[in-house]
Amino acid sequence: MIRVLLADDQHLVRAGFRSMLEDEPDIEVVGEAGDGDAAVAGCHALRPDVVLMDIRMPETDGLEAARQIAADARLADVKVVILTTFDLDDYVYGALRAGASGFLVKDTEPEELIHAVRVAARGDALISPSVTRRLIAEFAGRVRAPEPSPRLNAPTEREREVMELVAAGLSNDEIAERLVLSPATAKTHVSRIMSELGVRDRSQLVVLAYESGMVSPGWLAP
Repeated sequence: MIRVLLADDQHLVRAGFRSMLEDEPDIEVVGEAGDGDAAVAGCHALRPDVVLMDIRMPETDGLEAARQIAADARLADVKVVILTTFDLDDYVYGALRAGASGFLVKDTEPEELIHAVRVAARGDALISPSVTRRLIAEFAGRVRAPEPSPRLNAPTEREREVMELVAAGLSNDEIAERLVLSPATAKTHVSRIMSELGVRDRSQLVVLAYESGMVSPGWLAP
């Protein structure tokens, strides 16, 4: 069973998510939280596999709660998926930097929400390709160009190609098709890159790619 904690300050939103998720035979909602502090406490008490975290909550918000969870070695197996709206793009970028495993638009379709929980639970990052391209292009386009990072000297030429496609928001299957590889080989490349660069997950790899200057907004057409 995939154990899920729901963190949102609106009871009706939590109830709606609970109803959708508990219809699935492999998902169990183990708790709810109405603010960031309760979400962090719930992670310690319940050890969920996935936290669906609203970014706007009273007191400690979802961004700070995600940062605390990601920074706590005792919660290394807890994956945080941020629920957001487009007008909070900068905050979502910060959440990815803080260690969130991905994000969803809050009015996402039920099947997408269920898919997100499963993807996050198995250790993959959930970053919608279209949303990723929009988010990164808008945010990175407003910041000063970064200095090249020595951390990026490790990947091979093929791994750098894969990393660029990950940063563009492509899935493993799409990367495999683009580079004429098997999906398993594409996944192996991605896993090896994350290990070599010491990043937590796929979303951290995207952030590193842009912040290091390896990938520039607009390098790949949507």
